[in-house]
Amino acid sequence: MDILITGIMMGTFYALLALGLSLIFGILKVVNFAHGEFFMIGAYAYALIALKLGISPFLVLFPVIVIGMIVGVAVERVLMRPLYEKYTEWGAMRDEYAIIVTFGLSLFLMNLANQIFGPYPISGPGLVPLRERVTLGHMVMMSAHRIIAFGIGAGVLIAAYLFLRFAPSGKVIQAVSQNRFGASIAGINSSRVSMIVFGISGTLAGLSGALLCPIFSAEPFVGALPAIKSFVIVVLGGMGSVPGSILGAYLLGVLEQFGAVYISYSYRDTFGFVILILVLLLRPQGIFGEKAREV
Repeated sequence: MDILITGIMMGTFYALLALGLSLIFGILKVVNFAHGEFFMIGAYAYALIALKLGISPFLVLFPVIVIGMIVGVAVERVLMRPLYEKYTEWGAMRDEYAIIVTFGLSLFLMNLANQIFGPYPISGPGLVPLRERVTLGHMVMMSAHRIIAFGIGAGVLIAAYLFLRFAPSGKVIQAVSQNRFGASIAGINSSRVSMIVFGISGTLAGLSGALLCPIFSAEPFVGALPAIKSFVIVVLGGMGSVPGSILGAYLLGVLEQFGAVYISYSYRDTFGFVILILVLLLRPQGIFGEKAREV
């Protein structure tokens, strides 16, 4: 039971991170290779604000959310605008431009953090003292920080899903993801929707980094592995599918925990790739993805 609970907890954090990546692909049809650095910025913001200013870790989550949103919006406004045209001004294809600019941004942010903060990890304080433990039932004992962080992450994930599913703004985002050109004809400002989606993506990734900072610490390359897992989740669930990304995140979280216990902890990070290969062999479009059609 404790393995399943731990897997569900990790799946929630994975879902927070992967949801933003899936939304960006759904709107712009490109992969943001700098998504892991949104996670890294959230972890650094949480650790530095809590340690330097001595603010309660719970209150630190609010400026982290604001910082994540500002970073996401700034990246979209400054770097992603050429994607709204079929070709950039210098003739490069939009997909090639997206790969180059987001991959370059990822390298830049990692090396910038390394120059400013150094290569050594900075551990942020827990939402409650990390030594505090909570017993669930008769068998499971976990840190109180992990349980509270899971509760916050699950609450934000449910709120984000309900927003996208039922709120008028969420339905606008869905409309743009289904048909950007048609949404523009209907009077929807697709450029503004792209900005909002990048803001949501930065917020969710930054919050995920903050909640996991006391466990994994903040360091320049801390976002690399979560970003790779996010790519696995998004492909596993179906590119651009929000329900698919959430389901894929929980599948990965549970699979990793069972594999680490019953096979080997050393291979924990490889189990996701195994299930990804199996799913792609049986259903190349992913669990909730649709087959591409050519007209």
